[in-house]
Amino acid sequence: MSTLTETDCLLSKIDFEQTNSFSSFFLDYISGKESLQGFHNGLPTKENFKKQIEDRNFPQSHRDIVSEQLLEQYSKVDASQATLSNIELLKEGNTFTVTTGHQLNIFTGPLYFIYKIVTVVRACEELKHEYPEYNFVPVYWMASEDHDFQEISYFRLNGKKLVWETDQQGAVGRFNLKGIDKIFEQVIGMPEFFVEAYKKKNLASAVLSYVNALFGERGLVVIDADNAAMKELFKPVIQSDLFEHKPQELAQKTTDSLEQAGYSTQVFPREINFFYLKDDIRSRIVKTDSGFEVLETNLHFSEEELKEEIEKHPERFSPNVLLRPLYQEFLLPNLAYVGGPSELVYWLQLKGIFDHFGTTFPLLMPRNFAAVVDKNTLRKVEQIDLTWEDLFKEDHELVNEKVKEQTTFKLDLNVEKAKLEAIYQQALQQALDVDQTLERMVKGEHRKAEKTLEKIEQKILKAERKNQEILVNRIYAIKEALFPGGAPQERKDNFLNFYMTNPNFVEDCLNSLSPFDYRFHLLRTNE
Repeated sequence: MSTLTETDCLLSKIDFEQTNSFSSFFLDYISGKESLQGFHNGLPTKENFKKQIEDRNFPQSHRDIVSEQLLEQYSKVDASQATLSNIELLKEGNTFTVTTGHQLNIFTGPLYFIYKIVTVVRACEELKHEYPEYNFVPVYWMASEDHDFQEISYFRLNGKKLVWETDQQGAVGRFNLKGIDKIFEQVIGMPEFFVEAYKKKNLASAVLSYVNALFGERGLVVIDADNAAMKELFKPVIQSDLFEHKPQELAQKTTDSLEQAGYSTQVFPREINFFYLKDDIRSRIVKTDSGFEVLETNLHFSEEELKEEIEKHPERFSPNVLLRPLYQEFLLPNLAYVGGPSELVYWLQLKGIFDHFGTTFPLLMPRNFAAVVDKNTLRKVEQIDLTWEDLFKEDHELVNEKVKEQTTFKLDLNVEKAKLEAIYQQALQQALDVDQTLERMVKGEHRKAEKTLEKIEQKILKAERKNQEILVNRIYAIKEALFPGGAPQERKDNFLNFYMTNPNFVEDCLNSLSPFDYRFHLLRTNE
């Protein structure tokens, strides 16, 4: 194991294939498999960004409107000069964005929320170095119109699940923050930026506030697209989807092609891919014999009434998972979208929609994947002399492997099994010489004897595991730290698990994670 300096947070990088954590669909994409090449615009290499820049035609009117609306959104927080400068730069024709998006998890939710934003920030910094004649703005797109509150209502701190209880309905970004103060009562030493954030008027404002506090100095721009002026730009797509159903047709064609190539898709294209969004309502719009209705409400529209509603109130039409990506690309001069493995493979269903609406399909860039190894865990890893690749093995397999390495006894019965094989082969031959029908009986008895030896072998190993209880407990403690409850740490633990003892945690991530190095990163903490 290599010696680390006090300031070095990076322990190792592991190839995706060795982590046993990713679907073959995602691995095929990022490895550039030929069968998927027609579904995207090329792999997210620095070299391919140049072609994206050359192909990305973006209307000046969209730049001006979005920049103006962003300045309005940021008027309610203490924005950094770097962020305000980037918002102004969005008006310039040589400025482009790299974007990630996520739900409005309370208190940031799981660790990978931080890794997503770190990736876009660092990618923009490296692209600026590579192409200094252009400007690159990192963007976090808030999923403020999402209505699945259960997914964002909690976070996990020090092994405890902290939940915000509320009965509000509709788009979560509009939720008032009543009741969230009860979480503060359960956390000693809550950072001040969270205290200030949750004094805002709604959840979207709170998320803008705390993300700005964490990343504003690096120029990150947070966008809330639940906005009338921004939706005005999207009216052509709203009308096409509601009345022509073109997105469904195009996405279904791509979906069929992917499935014929052997890939299981995630997104189901609907005839209508918009929700109706008003007050505490976010419900699907469906076509009926007499016009249109909003499910789970008493709202009905004729075709003419719905066209008028779009014209007067485009902000009341909220895209679903199929069209939200296109909405994003309508608003931002975007070059790449940064997401997790499930996100990126569903984007592969969408290229036909982008082509139809004359919008450049972004490069699909995996976010950084990482696990943080605290000092206690690192010490245990060194004591047992585990490799970093060992950490990704199945628990039981790893324990047995290390117990066998450390023992002074012979734990397997391979010699005995070989002897047994020879005895029964000889017995089988003798039996067959007398009566061919005895073959099944002899083989059955052979298998019973083998199972007996296997049972004895398991008992011996179990006994030795007990003898090596300290080793076994250390392995399980390491696995629980990095895979709490069997899930990857980044998908379960909140960043406060590390920030509370190391206020430089986010900065350490920014300095340690490599946005264009598509491997799993293992980091140490500077507690």
